[in-house]
Amino acid sequence: MTPARLALCIALALSAAPVFAADDRPPPKATDLGEVDVTARLDEARNSLSPDTGSSQYVMDRQTIQALPLGDSTPLNQVILQAPGVVQDSYGQLHVRGDHANLQYRIDGVLIPESIGGFGQTLDARMIQNVKLLTGALPAQYGERTAAIVDITTRSPKEDGVGGSVGITGGQFGTLNPNATLFGRSGAWSWFLTANYLENDIGIENPTASRKPIHDHTNQVKAFGDISYLIDNDTRLSFLFGATNNRFEIPNNPGQTPQFGYLDVTNFDSAQLNERQKEKTRFGVLSLQGKLGETAYQVSAGQRYSSLDFTPDDIGDLMFNGVASDVSRANRASTLQADFSTPLGDSHTLRYGIYGSFERANATNDALVFPADADGNQTSTTPLNIVDASRIIARTYALYLQDEWSIGEKWTVNYGVRADRYDAFRTESQLSPRVGVVYQPTDSTTIHAGFSRYFTPPASEMISPTSIAKFAGTTNALPDNGNDTPLAERSSYYDIGISQKLGDAWTVGLDSYSRHVQRIQDEGQFGTALVYSTFNYDQGKVKGDELTINYDGGALTAYFNFAYNRSVGKRIITGQYNFSPDDLAYIQDHFIHLDHDQKYTSSGGISYAFADSTRIGADYLFGSGLRSDGIVPNGDTLPGYFQLNLSVSRDFHLTPAGATHAQLALVNALDRTYEIRDGSGIGVGAPQFGPRRGLFLSLQQDF
Repeated sequence: MTPARLALCIALALSAAPVFAADDRPPPKATDLGEVDVTARLDEARNSLSPDTGSSQYVMDRQTIQALPLGDSTPLNQVILQAPGVVQDSYGQLHVRGDHANLQYRIDGVLIPESIGGFGQTLDARMIQNVKLLTGALPAQYGERTAAIVDITTRSPKEDGVGGSVGITGGQFGTLNPNATLFGRSGAWSWFLTANYLENDIGIENPTASRKPIHDHTNQVKAFGDISYLIDNDTRLSFLFGATNNRFEIPNNPGQTPQFGYLDVTNFDSAQLNERQKEKTRFGVLSLQGKLGETAYQVSAGQRYSSLDFTPDDIGDLMFNGVASDVSRANRASTLQADFSTPLGDSHTLRYGIYGSFERANATNDALVFPADADGNQTSTTPLNIVDASRIIARTYALYLQDEWSIGEKWTVNYGVRADRYDAFRTESQLSPRVGVVYQPTDSTTIHAGFSRYFTPPASEMISPTSIAKFAGTTNALPDNGNDTPLAERSSYYDIGISQKLGDAWTVGLDSYSRHVQRIQDEGQFGTALVYSTFNYDQGKVKGDELTINYDGGALTAYFNFAYNRSVGKRIITGQYNFSPDDLAYIQDHFIHLDHDQKYTSSGGISYAFADSTRIGADYLFGSGLRSDGIVPNGDTLPGYFQLNLSVSRDFHLTPAGATHAQLALVNALDRTYEIRDGSGIGVGAPQFGPRRGLFLSLQQDF
């Protein structure tokens, strides 16, 4: 960060305020609540385990989610897109502060390993009581995935009895989304269960600008549960579990010209391709949480299984691409996590813990290819079958120790160290210091700053070593060079922000960050299958600024976010066989923009409630465009886009069982056609267009 930028931050007296609510102050320490509800006391003890001192925090509660145009039917990635610095990409991907994926999901403080699938969302917004997006210089507790922490607090019953809701969302593009939620509490037991089914004809972004994509149907099933048992006033046993089963048709791009011949077939209509993808995820976590004297703790053991299967159109893929790959990936991760928090006097809180995971990742590429000469020209129209399979065993170990020091009433310092070790094809490790500072000169002004050293191992489920020799002399031949296993990323992260409250309703903020990276990781789609593989640049530089303005006037609420980002990398050091020699030669000596680098991003919204029963709202997304190829790799920018969404909702009291909620949403109200991807750029597959105008109605009955 330049001195001028730092001076600008302080001079403006702004902050890294969240989307709708901000609090850069350190979390309160757990206290003895006496006769207050035991569950609330245990919740407070659990919250004391997770500090955010020095980081930037963005909070979205359940009311905020329900005010979005699609309400509880909003996919989780669309909820997170309303935060500053979050960029949308094709296939539902998100980029936070110029990073590629690298998001960590936590449910009630428990880290949930990521899934392989790139299309379906594993988690459902209906389970969320509130969600925090932590970015910037994170405390030592957080590792593995560090672009942002998506920290979800689940809904839970507040009183004895049984309740729930049933509902349905339907609308254009064949959308049908029934759902059911059941929750309750009885004695020492409490539970929350939710499930929904979704089908529509826009499962993946359209590769053309047409209103209705060709061959793009999806069926998705999601379920989540949280069951808790109070052992005593200081101890709780919980079981979290979830499952998804998503199926997708891969949309077609008509009018393409075949490049290869198949037996006696010389032509194929690309609108008739029949590629499909299946994604499955299952996870379960058993947690023991509570207090031993003054020490709060949570110990969790869990397992997550995730799989992806891409089925090609054998003849069509061979004729258009020279290869038809039936790709399967599966990953099973077993995890152990333990976090502890111990107050030391009135000024210090010691936090410490461990994390470990054991992963088995399998990848199979059952490919049909044509024989080819040294120049890649097809020499026979009869395909060959080649099977390329790999298996990875990866072990991750981490431990951390940190102290939160309250210095008077205005200063809080959190300092600590984290040790990480990753064993897969090689052993990599790092000792990472972290420090965060919060200063509150007045009740309305909060300044935070932090430095964190990060160690980010590659996502094991994205590693798929390729046998180059097997494909020699075929239409899927690869250059015989490069390292086929990615390296752990190492980076230094600097962050500073200022939050200023103006009166009772306004909060304004500015945050500035800078990251210097060695072995910066990126992901790309290399090949016809819609799966991603990780590779590394030798050096990376990321920097940016975020401005937020929030207004809460009771019935009227509004927010505005604007972000600038620049992400560049130089010298590809793993996965080189995926790149052309010309691109490799240029990137060897020049920094290039990463394909997901978007210079300007903005989001905002406004909502007004009439007498607590009727609400109207609007929100928008703006982006200056992701990268595309120009004279140099990723050297150009796609046109900017603006998407406006509108909604109106009303609560009716038609039965004594509970309220009936109706919500009407108009997505992309202006029906602006915009391109997320144009098919060019490093690791970019087919073109991808944003959604066209769609009208959707949600009906929900509480009981």
